[in-house]
Amino acid sequence: MTSGKILRFDEVRGYGFIAPDEGGEDVFMHANDLRDEKHLFQPGMTVTFDVEDGGRGLKASNVHLADREAAAAAVRHGDQSARASRVVEDGLADLLSQTEFRQELTEAMLETAPTLTGSQIVLLRRKLVQLAQSHNWVER
Repeated sequence: MTSGKILRFDEVRGYGFIAPDEGGEDVFMHANDLRDEKHLFQPGMTVTFDVEDGGRGLKASNVHLADREAAAAAVRHGDQSARASRVVEDGLADLLSQTEFRQELTEAMLETAPTLTGSQIVLLRRKLVQLAQSHNWVER
C-alpha cells in the first residue's frame, strides 16, 4: 500500500487526484475505488491506496482514509484543506510548492474545461509545472 494526500476530489463527478507521499506523478482516484464514505474524501486528507496502471496513467484502487475519525470530524466542522494563502510582509505571495501549484492547476482546468480526461490533465500539469520551475514560479 502507498500513502498520500488528496489534492482534489469532486464528489459530484466522482473522481480526483492523490499526491503520493514518496513523490512522483499524481494518481487518479475514482469514487468506485473508495472504501470509506465518499463525502469524507476532502483535499488535504491522508489516504492509503494501491497503485495500478489505469491504461491512461496511474490509478488508485482500494482507497482508505488514513484516519477516518479525523476526516469525519473535519467534515463536521467544515475544515478545508491545510493549504492557506500565504503573503509575505512586502505584499508579494510566497512561492507555491509543486503540490500546491498542481492542485491550483487542476482546479482551474476542471472549472474551465470539465471534459478533460485524467490523462490530459496530468500531461498539461506536467508541462505547466516544468514551465513554472524554469521561471522559478514554484519551489523546486
